[in-house]
Amino acid sequence: MRRERSQPRSDWQRKVEEQGLVFGTPARDASGKMREYWDESVHYVFPMDEILSIEADVELLHSMCLEAVDNVVLTERYKDFGIPEWVWPKIAESWKRSDPHVYGRFDLRYDGNGPAKLLEYNADTPTSLLEAAVIQWHWKTEVFPDDDQWNSIHEKLVERWTEIGDKLPSNEVFFTWSSADATGEDHITTAYLQETAAQAGMDTVGLAIEEIGWDPVLKRFVDLREAPMNTVVKLYPWEWVVDEEFGKHAVASLPQTLWLEPLWKMLLSNKALLAVLWEMYPGHPNLLPAFLDDPGMLTEYVRKPRLGREGANIQIVAPGYETQTGGVYGEEGYVYQAFDPLPEFDGYRPALGAWIVGDLAAGLGIRETAGLVTDDGAAFVPHRIPES
Repeated sequence: MRRERSQPRSDWQRKVEEQGLVFGTPARDASGKMREYWDESVHYVFPMDEILSIEADVELLHSMCLEAVDNVVLTERYKDFGIPEWVWPKIAESWKRSDPHVYGRFDLRYDGNGPAKLLEYNADTPTSLLEAAVIQWHWKTEVFPDDDQWNSIHEKLVERWTEIGDKLPSNEVFFTWSSADATGEDHITTAYLQETAAQAGMDTVGLAIEEIGWDPVLKRFVDLREAPMNTVVKLYPWEWVVDEEFGKHAVASLPQTLWLEPLWKMLLSNKALLAVLWEMYPGHPNLLPAFLDDPGMLTEYVRKPRLGREGANIQIVAPGYETQTGGVYGEEGYVYQAFDPLPEFDGYRPALGAWIVGDLAAGLGIRETAGLVTDDGAAFVPHRIPES
């Protein structure tokens, strides 16, 4: 694994915008100056054997996470996840029904010198999908046509819709985003997912989540035509959904209206999962020691809010590395994970985003930052696998 520089394409801005990348908060470089969110002046190079190793690690981690869900449901351990009690039986029902899931993203620490280490699992509302599936593939094809890339995300998404089609209430699928997202990233991400479903033969409809209606007589969600909505893809976290009046209906009406990602993924998108995994698989080479509510035996650790996002409210306790980020999370409690800093390449630290589609590893996206915490100031950079 190494970081290399290359000349950006002369008209790269036009190309990535035409491919859908019309969002992206400007990133920051080591001096704090603005940096393009999509940065093709640098990229990472991996030998094939390292990619195959990470791919195997990801599929193993995913299977371990499913075992963790089964364990939490069996032992009714929802309180450790800070989930409201009224939702608990509905999570169990969703899991036992095998409500279908589509995709997720593991964030990993990897430096080429050992196995990938799980930092967290973005299993409910993962973003940076378009960049990983489409934008970097076109870059690779144009700039390094003879090289390869770990990237079958698009093909696997289309295949996944075909696989789960008969498990959905209907062939019509609504793709929703929140109009409160000023960046447009959620809208673009759901529009891309909608495109993959359409390629699989689904009838697809795009709709802002604020435009979903509730028919109190039929006790059904309805669209703008007041027609029933049977399958809805949301890019809105379940922990937010269940805190709203809308969420009472969303949970109570399952599985009449089926939501993707499913309700049971509340257990995977919560950082309490990290501690549960360490209890179930102590010493596992793909895990970092993690504990609920206090650091336990750890003397150097990262304190993460159970439901934190974009690197908010992170505290690093380690000599010479002390860091504290701001934000609005933490009331739900914290998880303490052993501190293992991301590797440094030319002053930047890459976090590997490994995509899972269905139950299969599907590809890689990389975000890098000058700091220790991968936050909303990170840039997305592509990768390639040399031909030989």
